[in-house]
Amino acid sequence: MTKSFKKPKKYTHNIVVIGAGAAGLVTSYISAALKAKVALIEKNKMGGDCLNYGCVPSKALIRSAKVVHQIQNAKKYGIHTAQCEFEFKDIMSRVHKIIKAIEPHDSVERYSRLGVECIEGAAKIISPYEVEVNGKILTTKAIVVATGAAPIVPKITGLEDIEYLTSDNLWELTELPKNLLVLGGGPIGCELAQSFNRLGSKVTLLENSDTIMAREDQDVSAEITKKFQAEGIKLLTGYNTKSFQKTESGGTLIAKKNGEQKEIHFDKVLISVGRRARVTGFGLEDLGVELNKNGTVKVDDYLATNYKNIFVCGDVAGPYQFTHVAAHQAYYAAVNGLFLLLTRWAAPFAGKSVKAHYSVIPWATYTDPEVATVGLTEKTALAHKIPYELTKYGIDDLDRAIADDEAYGFVKVLTEPKSDKILGATIVGQHASDMIGEFICAMRFGFGLKSIMGTIHIYPTMSEANKYAAGAWSQARKPLGLLNILEKLHAWRRN
Repeated sequence: MTKSFKKPKKYTHNIVVIGAGAAGLVTSYISAALKAKVALIEKNKMGGDCLNYGCVPSKALIRSAKVVHQIQNAKKYGIHTAQCEFEFKDIMSRVHKIIKAIEPHDSVERYSRLGVECIEGAAKIISPYEVEVNGKILTTKAIVVATGAAPIVPKITGLEDIEYLTSDNLWELTELPKNLLVLGGGPIGCELAQSFNRLGSKVTLLENSDTIMAREDQDVSAEITKKFQAEGIKLLTGYNTKSFQKTESGGTLIAKKNGEQKEIHFDKVLISVGRRARVTGFGLEDLGVELNKNGTVKVDDYLATNYKNIFVCGDVAGPYQFTHVAAHQAYYAAVNGLFLLLTRWAAPFAGKSVKAHYSVIPWATYTDPEVATVGLTEKTALAHKIPYELTKYGIDDLDRAIADDEAYGFVKVLTEPKSDKILGATIVGQHASDMIGEFICAMRFGFGLKSIMGTIHIYPTMSEANKYAAGAWSQARKPLGLLNILEKLHAWRRN
């Protein structure tokens, strides 16, 4: 329920941003570039989850694990002997070195130079126009909440007695777990399970759904499952967790499937069952800001809450928990926060839209092989009864993939019936996260598979798979009647 508050006679700031992760940083940068007086408040670390606990450290770990895996499998590249010796603490040291190398991009020094007033401290929203930090009250025309999300820790009997890991404290490890249990088969769980397995941990991944990476289509999950099993990861799907028991060596998880009970022993357990928006502890609940059923803040198309000058962007707003979506939303939060009357009332009359839009959302999971998707999946299309035609090209047929000894995976494209208009695309394979860019552009700017097929792609590259997928679409629709006429014409000309 929206409460009434008295507006200040004048304001110390045009906009106050709470949270210096991806969403907050971009909001601050854009606001400062538009010459507004902006304060950015962060109580923990600049760069937020992505820099310190998520995207950056995980990709650094994945890279090290892949190098180890390639050395250990050097024979398939024609190399008879190759040795790989490492200390896990050195790999983790490299992870922190990578964070330090990227840290200046998100630093107080950089954003101060850009014109942002960076404040270290815990923010407290006391009205739609007032934010308290370090005992000082900032008055502002608009507030942007960009407080991100935190790992979900489920309520499981005995878990409180276990020294469990999450994506937040995982990076403090200095010793490689001998037996690692990963709870959750989503993107984060799958990426980390494969990495630790490649580094030498004996990994068990437990997922309560029937498949890992349940958000993706069945054939995607099957491809990753096959790769994981080939590498020795033990997959337990369809299990419900019952309780934990602490042991001298770590712990034991009791899980059940179809009435059958199973004990899983581990040194360390990684809890990776999702992330929940941070919405409490800084004043939203006191103001009565409305939430969605999933715990994110309820916003309108302009990213405003039930208080029209309090905006929200990033993981705390949803509906996607991706850094690139947070940055996309941040633009609209900044512009709408600074120019509310103009953007909400005047812009539509000028044919302009300042509403966040999610028509072309890409995402990737950095397993090996990678999985990258944009737009509709088959699962989503079927759930929403959206008609589509499917085209699929196997990357095992691609020259570059064969040359690299990485000939597995596929490109599949959903198109409108009787059209080359792309509704969605999924790529499973090496460099899928880079390859998907062509389909993102096609969907964003409205060109279809005919244009992709007619575009010159460098040989030999993985991106040729996109062209061959477009070619497969065309081949399935070749004009048989016309080709029969041409065959007869050519025969006549030979005579």
